[in-house]
Amino acid sequence: MSRNKVAMAAAGGAYISAAYISYLYFTADKQKQQSSKISSDTKQGCSCCNKAAFSYVSDPNRTNTFQKIAYAYDDEISKDELVMGVNLLRRWMLYHHASGDVLEVGAGTGRNIDYYPNPTSVFQRLTWGQSGDGGGKISKIVLSDTSDKMLQQAKQKLPYKSSSQEQIFELKQADAANLHMYDDNSFDTIVDTFGLCSFDDPVLVLKELQRVCKKGSGKILLLEHGRSKTYEKLNHYLDVNAERHAKNWGCVWNRDIDDILEQAGLIVESLYTWHFGTTYYVVCRPGIAVRSDDDEGDNQKVYEEEKESAVEIALNDKEVVENKIHPVEEGRSWKRKVGGWFRKKDT
Repeated sequence: MSRNKVAMAAAGGAYISAAYISYLYFTADKQKQQSSKISSDTKQGCSCCNKAAFSYVSDPNRTNTFQKIAYAYDDEISKDELVMGVNLLRRWMLYHHASGDVLEVGAGTGRNIDYYPNPTSVFQRLTWGQSGDGGGKISKIVLSDTSDKMLQQAKQKLPYKSSSQEQIFELKQADAANLHMYDDNSFDTIVDTFGLCSFDDPVLVLKELQRVCKKGSGKILLLEHGRSKTYEKLNHYLDVNAERHAKNWGCVWNRDIDDILEQAGLIVESLYTWHFGTTYYVVCRPGIAVRSDDDEGDNQKVYEEEKESAVEIALNDKEVVENKIHPVEEGRSWKRKVGGWFRKKDT
């Protein structure tokens, strides 16, 4: 690598680092201002004791916040995501991995719409070419969210189609933890970007996503933010401001993403971290049911069959065999042996 390239890479890293630190600083100030505006709405009917015990992080009604901020959501976060390069991560993930029938949960205002492989705009055709083939041809994309007001914003972004053209996008108001309207193995690709911080039970959601994702060939794509494994001071900042952030944005930004993935039993093919380890780029496949301690008899037999099936699927997958399976220490759960231990890159 030439000196010029090294210098450019170093300058780029310094810029991203400075931008991220500035983002945290100014976001904290912005949240303080928003908190003062919203505080009057939360004072009614609360005694001092109840207020002290109340937590926005664990509040089951926390996600109602999205109904309130839907109309201004894009304006509030667009500049932040642009500075941090989040749109590039969205584009890279969806272009290379999304294909077939796609379900996106926690779709919100549809911030991923322009980044799917199929060219739906002049910008995409200029960027990716006429074919739009990245991960593969997309048949349909279901954008789901619990907030109807967020989906109303997403509807305005859908590409125009005449009556003679097929519309590959569908909007669905649905709870990601209970996708009862879909059968098992319904989707080739499932996408969730910055949703694990918002769901009441992210582990339950991931288990439900595995149910509706096609076993073997299906992929679950996650772009999330959470705790850093490297910078404890940054984690301290996230912890200190967690309540205020959850109150203003409905988002619990200090969750342990590694722990959530493991509890859900996902087969992790690759995992990269950015922004000092707080942004997670994860490509997964559906795992298997995690056996409880009291499983006996037929349940134990089913568990062993699922285990062998998952191993066989992984070993027959050329991409997994060539690029993703890594030696692991004795004592790791077999799920990690199937999917490979995490490959992490912190920028």
